[in-house]
This record gives sequence, C-alpha cells and structure tokens, in this order.
Amino acid sequence: MLTGWFLWFMLFWIFFLLFSFAVGGFFMFRKFLKSMPKKDGKSDLDWERYYVEKTLHLWNDEQKEFLEELVKPVPELFRPVAKQKIAGKIGELALKENAKQMTLDLIIRGYIIATPKRDHKFLRKKLAELQIDTKPYEHLFQ
Repeated sequence: MLTGWFLWFMLFWIFFLLFSFAVGGFFMFRKFLKSMPKKDGKSDLDWERYYVEKTLHLWNDEQKEFLEELVKPVPELFRPVAKQKIAGKIGELALKENAKQMTLDLIIRGYIIATPKRDHKFLRKKLAELQIDTKPYEHLFQ
C-alpha cells in the first residue's frame, strides 16, 4: 500500500502527465486540422505557402525587418508559425490588389487580419510603440 509522500508524488506525477499529454494533443490536433485539404484540394498551410511564394519577390529587406519587428511580441517558440501565417495573409492581400510591391499599409492590414481578435490589444500596443496611427485601420479591428 502506498502511503505518505510517495503517494502524493505519484498522484502529482499522474496529473502532470495527463495535463502534458492534453496540452500537446491539443496543439497537434490543431496543426493536423490546418493540414487537412479543403474542398479545393488545398489545406490552409498549402494556401499560406502559395501566397508567400507568389509574393516573395515583392518584399525588400526593410519590409522583412518591419514584419520581424511586428512579430517580436509572439513567444519565440511560436514566432515562425505566426510569421508564416501573417506573411501568407499579406501575400493574399497583395495578390488580390495586384500590388507591384509590398507597402507599409499592406503589411499592417494583413497583420491585423491575420491576428486573432484576442491578440489585438498586443498588436495595438506594438503599433503604438512603432508610432503608427491605428485610426485608418479601426474597421479591421472589429
């Protein structure tokens, strides 16, 4: 029979493992859903890659640095995924608008659209730090 501190250690360890598996499973399942093909035969990840590849020539070093600056508040572990998603949305906008080059306006609009609503507070703070007026983009925050 288990008694004393060892019993408590075992109970803690069981709950810790269950919690870890649940968190890991949640994120793996989300990634799995994003990689599932839609009706058009392409997944969300495929479309992100497509838009990034089609608009890669429109980016210059200054704009890439600006995007890097915008994604700095994202934890480093998730930053590459966030950057890919945001660049994909910016690329989608650029293709829809037949842009000849990336502009600050295009990058900001794509970033706002690609960012989940729950993170808009952090986005506004970052734009304020960079001294960018958010009034022209208020309709995108809705």
